[in-house]
Amino acid sequence: MSTNTTTNAPPSGGADFRDVVTAHTPFRTGRLVLWAIIAIVVIDFVWIVANNENFGWPVVAQYFFDPTVISGLYVSLGLTVIAMILGVALGLIIAIMRMSNDRLAKGFASLFIWFFRGTPLLVQLIFWYNMSTLFPQLSIAIPFGPSLISWDTNAVITPMTAAIVGLALNEAAYMAEIIRGGLLSVDRGQAETAEAFGMTKGRALRRIIIPQAMRSIVPPTGNQLISMIKATSLVSVIAMADLLYSVQSIYNRTFEIVPMLLVAVIWYLLITSVLNIGQSYIEAYYGRSERRNGATAKPATVAAAEEASH
Repeated sequence: MSTNTTTNAPPSGGADFRDVVTAHTPFRTGRLVLWAIIAIVVIDFVWIVANNENFGWPVVAQYFFDPTVISGLYVSLGLTVIAMILGVALGLIIAIMRMSNDRLAKGFASLFIWFFRGTPLLVQLIFWYNMSTLFPQLSIAIPFGPSLISWDTNAVITPMTAAIVGLALNEAAYMAEIIRGGLLSVDRGQAETAEAFGMTKGRALRRIIIPQAMRSIVPPTGNQLISMIKATSLVSVIAMADLLYSVQSIYNRTFEIVPMLLVAVIWYLLITSVLNIGQSYIEAYYGRSERRNGATAKPATVAAAEEASH
């Protein structure tokens, strides 16, 4: 007499999925305690700051939308946009020159990046603002010959001009290295294939190389844009009425230094927060090809795992 015994043992060569079926995420007490401690510290800090009369929150609320502050905010945003556009355009040219085989172009690009990255932005702004001490007249002239036309330097190099030129040239040096790194991240075979199909180098750069390099260029460019917003505060030293200069002009009159500085800080934080959100969307846009590749590879991985389990 034989008895059939049913066992739960897996077939030979198979995988035992019993542990997977009954698996559950363990309760992480340590992480919960850590989150609770952090939350208590943050709430306590916010409570202390909110109830500290020395911060002058009523003054902050009073001047937050003051016309002088809003005017300075517009100036900061305008400087950021103009300087970034000029910096990116010039940085692209410098990056291409740095990667070229022409020694003169490569040497000029390297010298440009070395100088503008190696000197403080504040010094550059002051230098441009005081250009008239070196060159009282700006002229277009025949080399070693007479001047064709000239202008008074102070009439050309205004605080606005000095701020735009200083910020744009400094930004171009950093953007050149960012763009160069992005272009180098693209496989050289892409350019070779484009040339094999009859594309010129310029067209291959515009249509093939740069779009693929954007995935590597966008994140550091977003960081540079945020840095540019904060860097505009330096133009206050050349009497440019940006956001920081505007709040300084108010607290020089009212002596409410801390509240007015808080007004500027909150505006800077709001702007950078909006820029962070925009950067995330742009990164997601240029990273969509990676997600598509991952979605395509997933079924093959699942099929291979199922085949191994049988």
